[in-house]
Amino acid sequence: MRRSGRSPSTPPSRRAPSTPPSRRGRRPRASPRRQPAPPASPRRAPPAQQAPRPRRRRFRPGQRALLEIRKYQKSTNLLIRKLPFARVVREICLDYTRGVDMQWQAMALLALQEAAEAFLVFLLEDAYLCTIHANRVTLHPKDIQLARRIRGIQGGLG
Repeated sequence: MRRSGRSPSTPPSRRAPSTPPSRRGRRPRASPRRQPAPPASPRRAPPAQQAPRPRRRRFRPGQRALLEIRKYQKSTNLLIRKLPFARVVREICLDYTRGVDMQWQAMALLALQEAAEAFLVFLLEDAYLCTIHANRVTLHPKDIQLARRIRGIQGGLG
């Protein structure tokens, strides 16, 4: 019984040059045609050599997050923008006043925003404690739900 192909005893000098199987039966590709260069505008001067910009520093994983944590812990600024927060407050107010548009003083909106942000910060702190208790690092929605459930109905800032 004879196998297809050459026998292993054929000397290398008589063997046909092998081509990779992926190239067999294909036609050579034509090189893409080059487009003619557009004529140079006489008004423009050649661009001056720009100084190379320094490379941006790459932080190790987690380093940027720690920098942001320190930055936000130092500042006393509000984290939520004022106008979007005011729109949400007015929208909620419309639901409770049956479509009557109430006017809000700027200081009242500011006080409400301070209280809302303080509530969220304390809630997220408690939720992260639940995350650590579960031997995890990533905060999940179930951690926030558990923190709210443990706090109870009157779960304020304390």
